[in-house]
Amino acid sequence: MPNEIPLTQAQASSFARMALAHTEREYPNKLDHVMAGPEDVASPRALHPAFFGSFDWHSCVHAHWLLVRLLATGEDLPEAARIRTTLDAHLAPERIGAEVAYVQRAQSRAFERSYGWAWLLKLAQELACSSDPGARRWERAVAPLSALIVERYLGWLPVATYPIRHGVHANTAFALAFAFDYACRCEAAGLREAVVAKAREWYLEDRDAPAAWEPCGADFLSPSLTETVLMRRILGAVEFAAWLGRFLPHIERGEPATLFIPATVADRSDPYQVHLDGLNLARAWCWRELAAALGAGDRRRAIARDAAAAHLRAGLPALGSDDYVGTHWLATFAVLALTT
Repeated sequence: MPNEIPLTQAQASSFARMALAHTEREYPNKLDHVMAGPEDVASPRALHPAFFGSFDWHSCVHAHWLLVRLLATGEDLPEAARIRTTLDAHLAPERIGAEVAYVQRAQSRAFERSYGWAWLLKLAQELACSSDPGARRWERAVAPLSALIVERYLGWLPVATYPIRHGVHANTAFALAFAFDYACRCEAAGLREAVVAKAREWYLEDRDAPAAWEPCGADFLSPSLTETVLMRRILGAVEFAAWLGRFLPHIERGEPATLFIPATVADRSDPYQVHLDGLNLARAWCWRELAAALGAGDRRRAIARDAAAAHLRAGLPALGSDDYVGTHWLATFAVLALTT
């Protein structure tokens, strides 16, 4: 396929070392922690014995997804033994049990809704798909937490009146897409039905997306392209192609141009500007998914492939930065794009 950029063994090893280092790094740390009283003052490791590293909880969760995904790349990773040791320690039943207890707190009703929820289910899905010798053990350990997150989705979606469309953590299209993947792979029929119903309610009638307004200065997700990733999951091929023609009616002409031009990052030490490196990688993932969803005779297919390649070329150099505001999370989106 033209303009394909594969995940190389050198990249896989580099990303594995990066994730192994920061999943064990407790500080600096940005907690999403509501305290009911002085008894709730505690360190990240005490609060989250499984997912205490990587600056914040959701980044630590998706770093574990990254490690599991890298074990499945088919490469003979020198880091494989360290990955398995880390997963054995962090995904031990007693540590996951502590995470379950934390999420069950009354103060944690909205904890990591919905980005962290989405990545936890993506981790569970990856474990279910993995043929690694340790995968069934890790999958069983994570199951109580993934079951709780499914319950949270099922409680939240019926009362979520409006979608959240911006390009940061709370984007609901992203949350629904990953929940749908988990529901299909892990046979969570109730969750699948809830996601399909809500996606149709929120997005089916969308047209003429304001994609020319993208990106905003803190985006790491493309609001318009993330929505296409969701809708290509829940619609049949013919229905999706027609929906896409209404939603992004001019992409076969390369319009709006801002959706095809990678974002520029002036300062990778700025925690919001570095989101734009993630945006380039996330757009690459979305464009590759979009290309895969379109028929061979669809002119938009080649255009989507070209856009994916351009965004990968722009985004991958960010992984060479040594600033933790980017390195604690960007490898996940690189691997998501490279292995889609």
